[in-house]
Amino acid sequence: MSGLDLAGKPGDESAVAGGLMAHLLMLAPAPVIRLKGGRLRLDVKYVEGMRAHDALWDGAVSAVVWEGAGAVPFGADYAPEDLGFDLTVLPAGALVPVAGADLIAAPADMAGVLALAGGPVPVVFVVEYTIGTRLRIVALDRDRGLLRKGWSALWNLAVEARRRAAFRRAAGVQCNGYPAFDAYAGLNARTMLYLDGRMRTAMMATPQEMASRAAHCGPLRLVHSGRLEPMKGAQDLVPVARGLVARGVDFTLDVFGTGALEAELRAGAEGLGGRLRLHDPVDFETVLVPWMRGNADLFLSCHRQADPSCTYLESLGCGVPVLGYANEMWGRMAAESGGGWAVPLGDRGALVERIVQLAGRREAVTAAARSGLAFAQGHGFETEFARRMAHFAACLPPQRTVV
Repeated sequence: MSGLDLAGKPGDESAVAGGLMAHLLMLAPAPVIRLKGGRLRLDVKYVEGMRAHDALWDGAVSAVVWEGAGAVPFGADYAPEDLGFDLTVLPAGALVPVAGADLIAAPADMAGVLALAGGPVPVVFVVEYTIGTRLRIVALDRDRGLLRKGWSALWNLAVEARRRAAFRRAAGVQCNGYPAFDAYAGLNARTMLYLDGRMRTAMMATPQEMASRAAHCGPLRLVHSGRLEPMKGAQDLVPVARGLVARGVDFTLDVFGTGALEAELRAGAEGLGGRLRLHDPVDFETVLVPWMRGNADLFLSCHRQADPSCTYLESLGCGVPVLGYANEMWGRMAAESGGGWAVPLGDRGALVERIVQLAGRREAVTAAARSGLAFAQGHGFETEFARRMAHFAACLPPQRTVV
């Protein structure tokens, strides 16, 4: 393990598992739907991530997902032979086929895989939600009554005890985001921090785009993207927009996404004189990223949860600074990256006030855009994935490592 800082900084060790020739089995709760003709509907981000894992691992990589999803919102249809990696689709609840694997990468969100820790095949758990985040998600669920929320909270607390015990027995733990790392780093000596995102180096904002944005002097162009759900804070978008209108700010707010609150946002947008514009979900790489690089000044995030939303890093990579609530993830990233501002959690008025200030200080927006882009460039898709694969290699049992 020499050269790899398991607290999250790359050392001198190679970024790939060169020469290991070990079989890495990757489990995921990724949604999948079987289609006619043997084709599969899969989440695009999941497929892209698996292809990156396969490219960076010098050995066999296979993946397992389970049926049961009713829909794949951000998905595409694939022929299994075109995926570029070996995928097994199992019925919901089926046991994990671990035979032949040298190392298992398992999501700690799946309670059923926690029992793999300490078994015949070493396991590296990947985690992003803390127990605090899980409980806040339960509290925000509008579809559950008080009794169901109470039962769910107790169930989450029980699973959390199992999760922490499994981390202690695991070969390693990978923490996506600062909150998870802070919560779990003390449980396993091989714990690493990484920042998940889809922004490859070639996708990031160019100097010409940064200069064009800095020269823009029209309405402040706000943008928001993601699922329009209570846990993502989408219910705050219309009130913030109304607050800006009341303060006389010249702005536009483009919202990309869909979800349970879409109708609520569309109704609210009708009274905003065309300033709030809703768009259907679009392809991330070919549509959303180019649009943000050329048409946005500031990303408005109303996310209350501490989960490591990749939107933060991806927005910074587009050269667009972020204004959001000071949850445990964005509050820390805002301070470390210099790529935006964090206001008290749930304080819509503070969001409005900061936008009012920034509308009159475009140079501050430009400075944050530059700092945020530099931070994102240091945590690009290729870099973070390479570090993760090196960590997997370091977690292999001694007989599988190269002397």
